[in-house]
Amino acid sequence: MIKAGLRVLAASGLALALFQPLPAGAHEIKVFASRVTKIALQVLGPDYEKASGNKLVVIDDVAVVMKRRIEAGEAFDLAVLVDYQTDDLVKSGHLVGDTRVTIMHSGTGVSIKRGAAKPDISTVAAFKKTLLDAKSITYLAEGASTTHVARAFEKLGIAAALKPKTTLVPTDTVAERVAAGQEELGIGIIANILSVPGVELVGPFPAELQFNIVFSGAIAKNTPHAQDARDILKLLTSPKAAEIIAARGMQPG
Repeated sequence: MIKAGLRVLAASGLALALFQPLPAGAHEIKVFASRVTKIALQVLGPDYEKASGNKLVVIDDVAVVMKRRIEAGEAFDLAVLVDYQTDDLVKSGHLVGDTRVTIMHSGTGVSIKRGAAKPDISTVAAFKKTLLDAKSITYLAEGASTTHVARAFEKLGIAAALKPKTTLVPTDTVAERVAAGQEELGIGIIANILSVPGVELVGPFPAELQFNIVFSGAIAKNTPHAQDARDILKLLTSPKAAEIIAARGMQPG
């Protein structure tokens, strides 16, 4: 009975620790972010939280999905989305235009399951052959890269041939599917590929087919924590953030 009572007390203590209120004057700062933004804030966040007393809540999802959530009226303080999506939300009054800043950009690449033989994608001809020879391919159904990938396949004249063996996924799980062996080749932003341990980056698209995805951030028009959100933007454009972003396969700024 005594031991059972001690377990109950311990569990109660843990619950209290997990649900302690924030210090007076501190806030929960909600950030809609790309995967790499979340990774950067996981590194930078603890020092920020300690200094400010604020708690960072970072939600990462496909950028177009986060844009819809913002347009639907979900509360947030700061968003880091693809640049044209950020611009759309500035125009619609959801984001504050004079806070908009470019944070990072990345090319698109091809992933395989870790340990698998790397195919040749070094030239346009080799890339085309690799795609045609692949048993299965996957990429996002509506990500920042989706339109560009589809155009690349059209340019190569192989869109129809690839369609039967291509899986378009609605969530940012392309690399995870490749890691699990569900598809042979994954296509996506290089930084996202590098963030998943179970896959390897074969390489970037050939230069003739490559395109950059640019991510920019801005604070919410109606946030009650505007200065705190501005501080997070400054953090994401700091030299330390630039180091983290570069190490994850993206170019800062």
